Amino acid sequence: MPETLFQSDIKSLKLRHRGKVRDIYDIDDRHMLIVTTDRLSAFDVVLPDPIPGKGALLTAMSNFWFQRTRHLIPNQLSDMPLEKVLKDPAERKQIEGRAIVVRKLKALPVEAIVRGYLAGSGWKEYQKSGTVCGIKLPAGLKEADRLPEPIFTPSTKAAVGHHDENISLEKAAEILGKDIAGKVKSATLAIYKDCAQYALTRGIIIADTKVEFGLDEKGTLTLIDEVLTPDSSRFWPADSYKPGANPPSYDKQFVRDYLESIGWNKKPPAPKLPPEVIAKTAEKYREALTRLTGSDIVARAVR
Repeated sequence: MPETLFQSDIKSLKLRHRGKVRDIYDIDDRHMLIVTTDRLSAFDVVLPDPIPGKGALLTAMSNFWFQRTRHLIPNQLSDMPLEKVLKDPAERKQIEGRAIVVRKLKALPVEAIVRGYLAGSGWKEYQKSGTVCGIKLPAGLKEADRLPEPIFTPSTKAAVGHHDENISLEKAAEILGKDIAGKVKSATLAIYKDCAQYALTRGIIIADTKVEFGLDEKGTLTLIDEVLTPDSSRFWPADSYKPGANPPSYDKQFVRDYLESIGWNKKPPAPKLPPEVIAKTAEKYREALTRLTGSDIVARAVR
């Protein structure tokens, strides 16, 4: 596995933003460098322990999905090579396999979430009110049941240390404008349906996912950030799926479950993770990538 990287340090570029997982640098007025670190966040709090190799795995998986969804929507990727951005071999080595050069776009202040199955906070809400994010669902559904149709449940985009908040489509339209909000909903559902169908052929159920969008200089809706990774999605093994209980997952739900079990209040500072939780999480991320994209990509991602 590659060396663990909790925080990048690129001296030749100006740091633009350090998020929960990604460090973003300015290249020029049209391009940025996004470095995916091994940091892990849970319940919108960055944990003190990195997951070795996670950034490379997430980068490989996002690049796979960016390529696969190009027929549905344009994405942020640029064709500018890393060698042109970073002349210093030592700086390149620090982030190789975990960095992408992207176009600068106007990021939309709403996260686009789609749910195909009843899980997590959606299941908790459904038990109380029969709804998920205010959307009425049929009575009698079990935990992890497949929904009659995938539902679009946007949220606000919170800063590091703050919690995202679910909002209605109407509220999203107030923030984004009715036209853009409609395009975001349509694109999110199209991406989910296409990729979830593919994932099933690889033995994985995508229960839900979060994607983000931006606008280019022409106002074209564009896919940004990360796509269908274990950080942004809930992946379940199809061969052991059974409604009525939360299935084992190939994502950071393993970490969430551990944090729930120790009674953490979900506020900073986050507790340290035991070595076995770190190792198991890294293993699950690797298995998700292997199943979805093939071992050849895994080899490139972690060399």
